[in-house]
Amino acid sequence: MGGGGSGPAMKKLSAWMRKQRNRINDISLRKKLYGLYIFCVLVPLIVTDGVILYSLIRTEQAEQQHEMESQASSVQYSISRFVENSATVAKSFYMNDYVRDFLDTRYKDDLDYVVEYQKFMRNSLLGTNLGVDNTKITICADNATIVNGGGFLRLSEISDTPWYLHLKESPLNAVLFFFYDDLNVPYEKAERKVMFLQKLNRFLRDDTEKLLKIEIDYGDLERDIQNMNYENSIYVCRGDELLFSNAGANNVGQPFEAFTLADQVGYQKDFTIYGETLSIRILRGEFNLFEVLREHIPMLVLLLLINIILPWTLMRQIGKSITQRIGRLSRVFEQVDHDTLARIAHVDGQDEIGSLMENYNRMADRMNGLIQTVYKDRLREQEINIARQSAELRALHSQINPHFLFNALESIRMHSILKEEFETAGMVEKLTVMERQTVDWTSDTGTVSREMEFVEAYLELQKYRFGDRLSYRLEVSEECREQEIPRLTVTTLAENACVHGIESKTTPGWIFIRVYREGQELCIEVEDTGGGMEEEELQTLQYRMDHASIDMLKEKGHVGIVNVCLRLRMMTNDRAKFTVESEKGIGTTVSIRIPFSGASSE
Repeated sequence: MGGGGSGPAMKKLSAWMRKQRNRINDISLRKKLYGLYIFCVLVPLIVTDGVILYSLIRTEQAEQQHEMESQASSVQYSISRFVENSATVAKSFYMNDYVRDFLDTRYKDDLDYVVEYQKFMRNSLLGTNLGVDNTKITICADNATIVNGGGFLRLSEISDTPWYLHLKESPLNAVLFFFYDDLNVPYEKAERKVMFLQKLNRFLRDDTEKLLKIEIDYGDLERDIQNMNYENSIYVCRGDELLFSNAGANNVGQPFEAFTLADQVGYQKDFTIYGETLSIRILRGEFNLFEVLREHIPMLVLLLLINIILPWTLMRQIGKSITQRIGRLSRVFEQVDHDTLARIAHVDGQDEIGSLMENYNRMADRMNGLIQTVYKDRLREQEINIARQSAELRALHSQINPHFLFNALESIRMHSILKEEFETAGMVEKLTVMERQTVDWTSDTGTVSREMEFVEAYLELQKYRFGDRLSYRLEVSEECREQEIPRLTVTTLAENACVHGIESKTTPGWIFIRVYREGQELCIEVEDTGGGMEEEELQTLQYRMDHASIDMLKEKGHVGIVNVCLRLRMMTNDRAKFTVESEKGIGTTVSIRIPFSGASSE
């Protein structure tokens, strides 16, 4: 069903393509060359150069993206360095039992505390850490006997501060906390602060709540980011709050501002450090296409020269070389109506066109000589030869009288019957059938039924020759009997089975011939149990069957099968399929498939 629509569509497509070819044929050669240059050279080059330019832009953008990633990593490292320094100090306090004992001790009075405090500061190396790297360290404890000052505070003094409440609510032992400190301080002293907070209670049995507060210098962090001197604007945010920036518009003394440039962010990196999630946002730099092109001017000029100007110049020269000489040839051929052919005065070049011009001059010289000297005589001589050949052909036809041959064979058969030599009479009858098939060649095709009569006559003659060494069986489907096939198709295959199969084997052999229909194909199989073939011979035969041609008929070896395959290909418009299978000492099977006569030809 699918083939019904494809046929008309293919015809329309073929007609359209033929119409386009005719239009192209009407276009001048010069315009064809220019069109060839535009569509096959210029357009692909423009596309290629566009891809290269796009790659340059993408590479530049990728470099900018990589640079922003590096900047974000540097900012993260700077912040982490400050925080980890504080974490290291906090750990030294957290792990020190001497500090824990000092905070847990209940002192008799303030004097007792001061004495122990001085002793603690003299004997503990940790005392030197209370003012490290521009940081302010404060230790707080829930111990009412501690005197506020000197880096120590009672917990009651800071119980309502935002940073203590943040640490209290956090499940972590150590946290980083950013906040704007405007509580309990004059307006002019309010400022942003960043703290590292560490719980010092190592054991649940500790009765005294203890914690460590390290105030990191906010200005140091801000200056460290600004000193990186990156061209891109960098913003460090906590959520929508702006913490740090290298843009110079960040005031430490003011509350945290809202980040409002989200639509200009080219790269963002989020990371969490001690419970505080920070976002490093880098704004896109201005992408200047002309600046990118200016950086690659030498390469672009080279591409322009190689891909456009040079091909255009070369195409113009080639076009002139072709069109000018073709034009001269065209003008010469326009003079063929004259009595003599004009010669080309100057032959330029040694290419195909130059060779064509030289050959034309030789042809013109020769043709002019023939016209003047031998044309009429040769014409008269050809007429005489044709008449003589016709006479010889009629004489040959008169010498051949097939009726004489058939009458002679019939006389021999009747004479054998009279002498009761019935076997000889039968063989003569089979031979008569074969000779009539050979002589009566009014058509190159015949029915399968008629072909199988001829095959049976041939095999009976061969059986008379081989005796019990040859047995055969013919199987023909009824629906295939009226199918037209080239004459002697099956007979030639049967002959090949006898000569190359049965004859080369001393033991008895069989020939099976089957003709049946499978789908829309007529299948012919000739199988013998003869000597078989070697692999190399099998491949050679398969190749000759698949590529059967008139030239192969002049060669030796399996000429009959090549003839059959060639005629089948011609009859079926190359839709015949051939298969040969063979095994040495086992036998050979030749299969042919051609379209069944009832099949659709679409």
